[in-house]
Amino acid sequence: MRYFFILNPGSGGGKSRNNFKRIFAILDHENINYEFKLTSSLEDAYAISLEANKKGCDVIVAVGGDGTINRVLNGFYDALGRRISSSKLAVIYTGTSPDFCKSYNIPLKIDHAVNMLLTGKSKKIQVGKVTHACFYDQGLDGQPINIKNENVKTSYFACCANIGLGASLARSANSGIRKYIGDYAGTFVALIKTLLNYKACNFTVNFDGQKQVMEKVFNIAVGRTTFIASGIKVKNDLSPGDSRFYNLIVKNMRFTDWLGVVRKVYSGKEFVNNDIISLQYAKFIEVHGSSGNPELEFDGDPRGFLPCLIETAQDPLDLICEVYYE
Repeated sequence: MRYFFILNPGSGGGKSRNNFKRIFAILDHENINYEFKLTSSLEDAYAISLEANKKGCDVIVAVGGDGTINRVLNGFYDALGRRISSSKLAVIYTGTSPDFCKSYNIPLKIDHAVNMLLTGKSKKIQVGKVTHACFYDQGLDGQPINIKNENVKTSYFACCANIGLGASLARSANSGIRKYIGDYAGTFVALIKTLLNYKACNFTVNFDGQKQVMEKVFNIAVGRTTFIASGIKVKNDLSPGDSRFYNLIVKNMRFTDWLGVVRKVYSGKEFVNNDIISLQYAKFIEVHGSSGNPELEFDGDPRGFLPCLIETAQDPLDLICEVYYE
């Protein structure tokens, strides 16, 4: 087995590097054949992952936070949603908000995570494919995605994408506040701060061919996993292999509605749909360009702009994780 480790020394507020010696010590003790590279940026993580996939490494290991994991995952796919190798993805988490690991039963303790990846046990997971604009283009306002536009690219996500306040929330939560008051509290404070400053806007959306205009939208979360961000959870009916996404929609929210909505998204319990918060399912989600709030966020970081089209990648990903057999 050939292992390739992609290590982000800047994750976890710069504390990630302290774990590298421990990881290497375990690998050396087990006489594991491995290579590694340190990243200098998240885009560097993508480039290294792409290189490792093309080399045909058996297991490619992302060592970092959710941002690192996402960029390494993107290196597994081409622009059409196809895997470019048979490599498996593994994760050793050294970041701040372990939503990916919680979603896919990956141990957070370094020793346990290394020992698990060495077992090689994996399962196939569905990955979200999002075609989106690279930067804001006023000429795309009100328009659906056009793959022939030179400003359009394809990216991938494993947990959740957000249209609306998600990008502002991620930027605020990632600004350093969580380093001082913790992941849960830091994200909660960032959410309240974002709500105070966010102006709801209208979006033209298309769910499985059903086009509509949604007014006064705060956020549309499109995802597959229960965990969205640092305590925010969505109980859903998706099963392994399901090609649909859940769509958690928050709109028409007044200040007096905040407490009820926040309780629901932090409880992770089922709720009855209403005009403020609702949950539905779709295979294809298209959102037209918008000048009101054009940013797109997925897997914890602002990553692009509207318009966008979200669908399931053609090939599933082989992820090394805890595998439970019925």
